[in-house]
Parts: sequence; C-alpha cells; structure tokens
Amino acid sequence: MSTKNRIKINQLLQSQPSGTVFLSSWLVEHGYSHDLLRRYKSSNWLTSIGSGAMIRTGDKVGYEGALYTLQQQGGVPVHLGGKTALALQGRAHYLDLNVQQLFLFCGNNSTLPSWFLNHDWGYRITPIHTSFLPYDIGLTSIPHKTFTLKVANPERALLECLYLTPRVHSLLECYEVMEGMNNLRPKQVQLLLEKCTSIKVKRLFLYMAEKANHRWFDYVDTEQVHLGSGKRAFAREGGVYNSKYRITVPKELED
Repeated sequence: MSTKNRIKINQLLQSQPSGTVFLSSWLVEHGYSHDLLRRYKSSNWLTSIGSGAMIRTGDKVGYEGALYTLQQQGGVPVHLGGKTALALQGRAHYLDLNVQQLFLFCGNNSTLPSWFLNHDWGYRITPIHTSFLPYDIGLTSIPHKTFTLKVANPERALLECLYLTPRVHSLLECYEVMEGMNNLRPKQVQLLLEKCTSIKVKRLFLYMAEKANHRWFDYVDTEQVHLGSGKRAFAREGGVYNSKYRITVPKELED
C-alpha cells in the first residue's frame, strides 16, 4: 500500500469512535471511492457486516455502536425509547431484563437499513414507527464507552411506554413506572404533553400522575393540554370509569 493510501486509511479509522460502524454512503461522501473501499476490505482493514456497512476488522461492535452510526452518519431520526431508555437511565430497575428487547422509536417515514435489522446484536430489536411526538424534543445523550447515544429522557420515555399500552405493556406495569417518577421536570412534562398528538397517552399520563400524587404534577397546567372529546375505554370487562379524564381503566388499577 502506498504512503498516501496508508495515510488515508489511518484517517478513516480515526474519523469515528471505536466500536462503531462505517456507512459506505458516508465514506463516499467524505472522499472514499467504492473501489478504494473494496481494496480496504480485500486488505483486511475493513469487514462488511451487511450491504452498505463495515466495521474495523477485529473490532467488537454492539447495537450501541450501530445505533450511533445510524444517528450520526446516517442522520436517521431514531432513538432508544420507552422502557429501554428508562432502564438505561436507572429509572426502571425492576424491569424484566431477561427479555433482551430493545425499543427503537423512529418516525413514520423512517426506514432502518437491512444491515442493522438483520445482524445479530444479541437483542430483539423492536422498531416503533410513530410521530405521536415530534422527534426533536425530549431527547438526551448518554455516554457509552467512546461515544454518546440519543435516548428519550425520562419524561418522554414514560409517554412512549403509555403509547405502547395495552399492546405491549399493561396499564398496571406503566403505573408502577409512574409511581417511581417522583422527580420529573414539570416544564419538560408540559412541553411534551402540549406537543403530543395521542389523546390516549395524554389522558392516561395525567390520570396516573394525579393518582401517584407526585409533587411535580401540581406545576403542570392541564388546561393547556388538549384531551379531545368522547370517552376512552382501556378495560374490556369490569372496568372503572374516571369522569375527570373520561377513561375506563381496569378495576385493579383504580384500586
């Protein structure tokens, strides 16, 4: 390999944190031709993990490094959310960690590439395509080894849990999470509730927050949160109706 090409591969390898993925499209945009990338692979500098994605040969890459690449190189509006985000931030220590399931929230029009979905990351990847909340609010960054990941902050993650009820989580399970949320930020809660387009999520959140008697709830202006019209039922039989939020919930939750 010429000195020029050796300098170029060294620049490539140093351009991204260790433990992450390189996207072919991103590399081409940054001056690495497809022919040059093929030579790097044949020289065992890079190893393909699927169409359009490579890693440093011998590098150990987990789902975190792949997600970092989607967020930073790919510009994909995707983040760890719901119970996954809560667990990563130490907000849901009692959750069943044996399931090994990751909830990835992405926009309705977002597509996760096949190299990411088909690779065995050691977890069950569950993409949630929804726009019930704007993508650019309620996110925070958490460190992982040599890089950071965008994840839902606790306020948004709780709303995402409620979005998945009752299909994925039970109402009782979500309420147990809510009970532990005694230090949410009222301004962040207010913003998210006002921007949320899911009537179900907003009604359940307010009902559970009031029931849990959290102090921060006193600082949320519920008059500014649009709760729609009509009734909503979340219990098939033997439910209890809450007239304030016009929802029917399971009796065991009300009790």
